[in-house]
Amino acid sequence: MADSPQAQSANRFEVKATADSHFSWVRTRLSLERTMMAWLRTATVLIGFGFAIVQYLNHLQEIPEARPAYLPSAPEYLGLALIACGILALVSAIWQYQWTLRYLWSDSFVAIAGMRKEEMPTNWPVAAVAVLLILVGLFAFFAVLLRLT
Repeated sequence: MADSPQAQSANRFEVKATADSHFSWVRTRLSLERTMMAWLRTATVLIGFGFAIVQYLNHLQEIPEARPAYLPSAPEYLGLALIACGILALVSAIWQYQWTLRYLWSDSFVAIAGMRKEEMPTNWPVAAVAVLLILVGLFAFFAVLLRLT
């Protein structure tokens, strides 16, 4: 009879509580935070650049000496695409962050974590910033979209 997927993954490796494994766990945990912060920076740039490109190219079209644009609504579509990419990047980053965090705090790694899950430092500041940035992105997206229609 075949083992369940959980039993196979639990038997995949043996966890030994040593100083090396504990500090490896800590490095992995901090790497997860750095990855999340990189996602936040990337999403901020995408959302900000998407909104800025709409504003800049629309103001450029208002200059009296400027030649009329071939596709006057192209800046809005480009801006909407960039803003949507930033929002989707954040949503996927939050999902990846939470999934990996649950994995690191699973029963397999409690011995090397050095603390119980209840003693874990909270991760709500990172999640709060990500959710706030998603709200900013949604505001920018709908501001551009409603101006377009």
